[in-house]
Amino acid sequence: MGQYSIKEVETLSGVKAHTLRIWEQRYDFLKPKRTDTNIRYYTDEQLRLLLNIGTLNRNGMKISKIAELGKENLGAHVLNLYEETEHATHLLDALIHSMLDFDEQRFEKTLNSAIKKMGFQEAFTQLIFPFLSRTGVLWTAGEVRVAQEHFISNLVRRKIMVAIDKQQLKLTKNSKKIILFLPEGENHELQLLFSDFLLREKNHQTAYLGASLPLNELGFITDKFKPDYLVVFATVPLQQMSFHTYLKKLSSLYPRTKVIAGGTQLDSTDKLPANCLSVKSIQEFLKLI
Repeated sequence: MGQYSIKEVETLSGVKAHTLRIWEQRYDFLKPKRTDTNIRYYTDEQLRLLLNIGTLNRNGMKISKIAELGKENLGAHVLNLYEETEHATHLLDALIHSMLDFDEQRFEKTLNSAIKKMGFQEAFTQLIFPFLSRTGVLWTAGEVRVAQEHFISNLVRRKIMVAIDKQQLKLTKNSKKIILFLPEGENHELQLLFSDFLLREKNHQTAYLGASLPLNELGFITDKFKPDYLVVFATVPLQQMSFHTYLKKLSSLYPRTKVIAGGTQLDSTDKLPANCLSVKSIQEFLKLI
């Protein structure tokens, strides 16, 4: 059973902690449990309930009205909303439900609906990556939540791979040659994989090397492929050096190749080498390409 602090619940549900406390004082439908040391926490069931409450409340239903609904009616109202809505915030809640319940059908239905209404690129930039960011707190604690991460990540990865497979590259005089990879020990490749899709959509020629690439293997393909750019992301600390040191080493090895770097390990206060460009988000990457 999951156990979530009020801060984690605030991050996952989008409901502010002070609002949670007010609701708990005024209504009986949401009461947190307490540890032996009197610290409040929430269970998986309570988190699901709060996701439903937050969704309806953001959609204009007063909290007093929500409190009058039974759990079954509450769920029915939310499912109807998911069917009708185009608002990304509500779809985010549906995706979180899918993750918590290992519900592939709901995930597919929600994402396919978003892609149909928004297009593939917009669905990922406005929905999937905010979803992954919002649920990142689940990825760092607890065995069950690691399983949830893998479940959702593989569904998202499959979607991107299918989209890439459908692309038909039309190289032009403006097309660039780009190698995409993750440093050794880094396995979170969804952002890199989506970047590959975006680059190919702009008719750039890519060589996707994927996760955990030893640096000494990069020289072989650069000699053969002769890239204009290297794209590299890091979201976890590297084992042997900081990401900044890694980029300096990469820059010295390939001084005539531009490096596009991103990920949470990129410190905005670090001065990057002259041939390195930083991207802090998918939106920045889109502008750059």
